[in-house]
Amino acid sequence: MSQRIAGYIKYTAQGGDTFDSIALAAYNEERMATTIITANPDLCDVLIFEGGELVQIPIVETVTTPDTLPPWRR
Repeated sequence: MSQRIAGYIKYTAQGGDTFDSIALAAYNEERMATTIITANPDLCDVLIFEGGELVQIPIVETVTTPDTLPPWRR
């Protein structure tokens, strides 16, 4: 996956949020959770947010899926 980060959006996590649910809301793709985790190394051990944590959501300009991935991963 190729990405170019253009900036960040600050998001205050709600109780029960996960990186997957934040990625789904922000990018409409749960697989982008790793992009958010990478941008927030201090929160990487959080599985479920308690609420109130400040999460930086990268603004991704380009996302490409390599043709070498199997069809079920695209």
